[in-house]
Amino acid sequence: MNFKRTITTIIFFFAILMTETAFSQSNYADVKVDELSDAQILQMIKKAESIGYTEAQLGKMAAAQGMKQEEIQKLQLRVEKVRKQGAVTTIQTDDNTGSTGREMSETTDGGAVDNEKKIKDEEIGPKVFGSELFRNGNIKFEPNLRIATPKGYIIGPDDKLLIDLTGDNEASYNLLVSPEGVINLQYVGRVSVGGLSIDQATSKIRAAMAKTYPSLRSGATSLSINLGNIRSIKVVMTGQITKPGTYTLSSLATVYNALYASGGPSLNGSFRKIQVIRNNKVVATIDVYDFLLKGIQQNNIRLQDQDVINVPVFDKRVEIQGEVKTAALFEVVSGEHLQDLIGFAGGFTPQAYTAKIKTFQNTDKERRITDINAADFTAYEPRNGDKYVVEAILDRFQNRVEILGAVFRPGVYALDNGITLKGLIAKAEGVTEDAFLNRGYINRLNADNTLALISFDVAKIQTGTEPDITLQREDKVTISSLFDLRDEYKLSIQGEVRAPGTFEYADNTSLEALIQMAGGFKEGATPNRIEISRRVRNSNVRSDSARTARVFIVGVDQNLKLSDDKFLLQPFDLVTVRSSEGYQVQKQVKLEGEVLYPGMYTITQKNERISDLIKRAGGLTPIAYVDGASLKRPGAEKVSPGDKNAINNKEEEDKKFLNLKRAEEVGAEEKLKPAIEQQLIQSDLVGINLKRILNQPKSRYDLIVEDGDVIRVPRQLQTVKVTGEVLNPNSIVFLPGKSFKQYVNGAGGFSSSALKRGAYIRYANGAVEAGSKFLFFNNFPRVKPGSEILVPKKAEKEKMSAQSWIGLGTGLASLAAIVVSLLR
Repeated sequence: MNFKRTITTIIFFFAILMTETAFSQSNYADVKVDELSDAQILQMIKKAESIGYTEAQLGKMAAAQGMKQEEIQKLQLRVEKVRKQGAVTTIQTDDNTGSTGREMSETTDGGAVDNEKKIKDEEIGPKVFGSELFRNGNIKFEPNLRIATPKGYIIGPDDKLLIDLTGDNEASYNLLVSPEGVINLQYVGRVSVGGLSIDQATSKIRAAMAKTYPSLRSGATSLSINLGNIRSIKVVMTGQITKPGTYTLSSLATVYNALYASGGPSLNGSFRKIQVIRNNKVVATIDVYDFLLKGIQQNNIRLQDQDVINVPVFDKRVEIQGEVKTAALFEVVSGEHLQDLIGFAGGFTPQAYTAKIKTFQNTDKERRITDINAADFTAYEPRNGDKYVVEAILDRFQNRVEILGAVFRPGVYALDNGITLKGLIAKAEGVTEDAFLNRGYINRLNADNTLALISFDVAKIQTGTEPDITLQREDKVTISSLFDLRDEYKLSIQGEVRAPGTFEYADNTSLEALIQMAGGFKEGATPNRIEISRRVRNSNVRSDSARTARVFIVGVDQNLKLSDDKFLLQPFDLVTVRSSEGYQVQKQVKLEGEVLYPGMYTITQKNERISDLIKRAGGLTPIAYVDGASLKRPGAEKVSPGDKNAINNKEEEDKKFLNLKRAEEVGAEEKLKPAIEQQLIQSDLVGINLKRILNQPKSRYDLIVEDGDVIRVPRQLQTVKVTGEVLNPNSIVFLPGKSFKQYVNGAGGFSSSALKRGAYIRYANGAVEAGSKFLFFNNFPRVKPGSEILVPKKAEKEKMSAQSWIGLGTGLASLAAIVVSLLR
């Protein structure tokens, strides 16, 4: 099986290689895209898709085969246009003829099945105008059976006639027309009606019945005749038809009903000369274009039994594409001209170049291209195989000039005869107040489409002191604004104002005005010491002490009253409003746990300490565990918005386990990420000794409290918690004199992956103490109530691979060889 699979894979890749090679042999170096038909474009697309290229990659593929860049651009436009026109058509055939039946029979042109296959095989190429009419499932050409009997209907065998007498005589007859075309009337006898129209049959039956019913002559009795049922007829569809054969249709069916049932003309069938043959004579010729273009069903006669519909081969077919409303293949008949073909295509689009049409013709030996002028459209008679290309108008203006910049109405204007620069400015209603009058410029195209730049003095052109400039087609005049030629002027303010930020600069802007724009002073602002820093121009760059900015210290009125000696700001000034030296926002500390009055306390002095707060809280309760007291200092930036002294216990638990992981031996799995390391470094728990603080107030152990501090005094703790790499992590009752290792044994002892020398203890107050080692003995720290023992994980030893053993053996062999050589 593996051998067969290998052979199959080799054959598959060989086939792909042969396809790529065959395709790469195409040479597009001399291809002219304008001379390619839509069918050829689609063949290129299909060929590219067959080897895995998409439409977007078609240009790259053509470039690889030598096609020029300008032709590649044309090719991409053609591909997009062909796709929009829907040139790729899947021909649909419908075997379901609705209420009609179809009898397939072999015809002289190879049979219906062969014709259907031929249509399906023709998947690419320009659309034949009208081909979708008889293959569109949304259009139904079925006879209306719920109408009054047409007066011109020809009676035939198996028709049922409903004959009604009303008036002096009342009678009804339901009579079937015999195969001989005869009906048998009671009291009247046999009447031959076959081959007669309803009107003719009515007159003949009236005359026959008048002998039995005399009141028919006087009008006292009325006669009406209608069809009781609709018979079926057989129609033969032959010639260039999609599905030729013999069809069973309603006797009310017309030519279009039969064409729809048979799928209409085939690829080579004519839409202009469809023949209805009756008794070996052509009784009607149908031009489908009358219906497609005008909605008129001319010569759409009612069919009779044994009628033959023949679709001949088209005589002359031409293609028109480009800027027309309906691009397709059209059939033209004798006497029609190019103007008629343009009408078939719906006329030109608004972007069409109508002065002339490019025509590609087939001669006896080769192709040729011809330009047909608009005056010859009505006289030029198309030839079979002609291809007409209606191009788009040029994307350019013959009389356009443009003015931009500091004028009241910038935009494009018509180039009148002899218009000058001054006249164009006047058309634009003059220059604006902020116009830069010293210079403007004109972008002009030279004769070879290269750019030229012409400068002029705007003020002198307007006053006439400088010669005016005559404009040319596609001139672009630009008059700059003063604001376009300088930086955007801004003012910035920061510090103790209600809405600091950046503001637009305006002339004569005072310091008080900028403070007002920033919402005024905050409560803690210092109005008498405002700093303004200003940019320095023309600084001595060679000096080490060169000035980089100028600073002004200014005082203003607290209420921003107007004064004569106001300080005017300049562009890019930076204003800083500082806070008052004696203004302090209240700062608070939270006391939790076993104090007499726990809660929030405001710091009243800058040097207030922990002992002062404990004293303000009434001291400790009798069950307070002093050794377990802790200080949490998150800092003001970490304080919760709702409660700035709230404690997140979950965060503390997370940090505890993160510390345990951090203590794991290098090489252990699940190493901490740098972000976790940073989080641990920023730990905000401070270990304090509250007993020493209360015994020695104001000492170095008695810390000065800060905003957001949380002091927690727990009640007497009675357990020790053991976590990490032990067999059964749990909490153990504290007993005085019990050692570190005894608590670990109480949790099942160390696990096989425990890093014993890295075990440490975390006391209730946040302090941490690690074990030490002397010679071969581990010295573990003393355990206190509320402590937590954490045992980290050691690194797993990596097993030696085969390569490692080989390397080790090679190294030992080399070492042995060196030793032997030295001994010799």
